[in-house]
Amino acid sequence: MGMLQEFKEFAVKGNVVDMAVGIIIGAAFGKIVSTLVEGVIMPPIGLLLGGVDFSDIFINLGSGTYETLAEAEKAGAPVIKIGSFANEVISFTIIAFAVFLLVKGVNSLKRKEEEKPEKPAEPPEEILLLREIRDNLKR
Repeated sequence: MGMLQEFKEFAVKGNVVDMAVGIIIGAAFGKIVSTLVEGVIMPPIGLLLGGVDFSDIFINLGSGTYETLAEAEKAGAPVIKIGSFANEVISFTIIAFAVFLLVKGVNSLKRKEEEKPEKPAEPPEEILLLREIRDNLKR
């Protein structure tokens, strides 16, 4: 019964909830970045490079000839999806940079908290009473 109680305490303390919230937000952020890369960043880059659609760049490993990636996939041809890989590398770089900035900000806040001088703890009431008695006896 001890392990079940420990798990219950772990789950209720918020660790599991915090982790779940982080995963959900991370997944949503990943989708936003993927859309940003595929729909906003890559089209202008493709236009600058002569109208290339990065998502359609592939290397055909089969014997047939295919104009688009969709045709090659429909025919079941073995392909290396270079454009998809480039999109994912750019997405990863953006997400990694955003996480870096987040961690850097949190570390900065922690350092500021550590630099603040701590106020000395108030002595217990018994000590205060004893000091008062001592001072009265001295007088």
